[in-house]
Amino acid sequence: MMNRILVVLSFISLLLTGCVEKEIIDDVNIEMGVGYDQKENDKIEGTIMVPIFNPDKKIGNFTFSATASSNRDLVQEIQRKSAQPLVTGSLEIAIFGEEIAKKGIREFIDAFERDPSIGARVYFAVADDKAKEILTGTYGNRGNAVHLSQLIKHNTESRNLPITNMHLFLFDLYQEGIDPYLPILKKTEPQVIDIVGIALFKDEKMVSELPSDKMFFLKLLTDKFSEGSYRLEMDGEQVAIKDLDSKNKLKIRKREPYVVDVEIEIKGLIREYTGKIVTPEVIKKIEKEFEDQVNKETTAMIQDFQEKGIDPVGFGQFIKTKTRGFDFKRWEDEYKNLTVNVKTDVIITEVGIVE
Repeated sequence: MMNRILVVLSFISLLLTGCVEKEIIDDVNIEMGVGYDQKENDKIEGTIMVPIFNPDKKIGNFTFSATASSNRDLVQEIQRKSAQPLVTGSLEIAIFGEEIAKKGIREFIDAFERDPSIGARVYFAVADDKAKEILTGTYGNRGNAVHLSQLIKHNTESRNLPITNMHLFLFDLYQEGIDPYLPILKKTEPQVIDIVGIALFKDEKMVSELPSDKMFFLKLLTDKFSEGSYRLEMDGEQVAIKDLDSKNKLKIRKREPYVVDVEIEIKGLIREYTGKIVTPEVIKKIEKEFEDQVNKETTAMIQDFQEKGIDPVGFGQFIKTKTRGFDFKRWEDEYKNLTVNVKTDVIITEVGIVE
């Protein structure tokens, strides 16, 4: 009986294997990066980046570009220029030129949603100017697409960029009460790409941007730190706080009008201090200074979001989950009048090498 079962399973396995479409790597062009830019007369320029596998094991880059009236026509135009079929199963990043992002990107992301070969962890980003300019550079020896995706991943895990990818962007886009955001990439040198800020969206359109020096505070509000760092000045002395660990929590204090408390907890250790000695009194003073700066910056940031009518923190979505009969038709006006109190608790756990 057991032998019969094994034979049947083997036969089914062979049938399923025959149903999978095979693609030989030498017979296809692997699309690993794609960019979209606005051209004159409502035309769109698309740029697709494919890797070139060199004998020395370094990965080069080659790009195809075409101009068309729609995203669908764009794909056909680029396919016509390629000697092999373009496949999307290894896509790492999609970049939207600034003009495209401000006009709206729903037409383009719709294609990513419908393609089952594209993973949800593909990164989306906005170019400081043109997407094509970023894709046509040379960065590292693993290929541009991998370099750019690793750049975003590193800055998310160890630096000040709030967590972001295609899945999270789409989740925020289609949810009421929260607005999405994306990193802004800029070519600062011929072989260097920098994250210079965060593009803030209202639905599918980029309506504002946050400079790089404010990303730290948005991450405190929307994400958590596990390896962060921050420098502050206190009484003319420089303090470097590293190995930051943070978490945030929202609480509704009052309804009609709504009052929400944002509680932020930060733990870290002092790695550098230009003063003479780090005494317990100095530690308490550093904690208080850090708390005051976070409270001030995050409060100003939230008020700016309210004036612009955008909600990247997701206050609307949070209040909806805590309020029976919540009406989003009224929320737009209620959001403008929302009172948010930020309360930060900083704990210095160690003083490191300066002790």
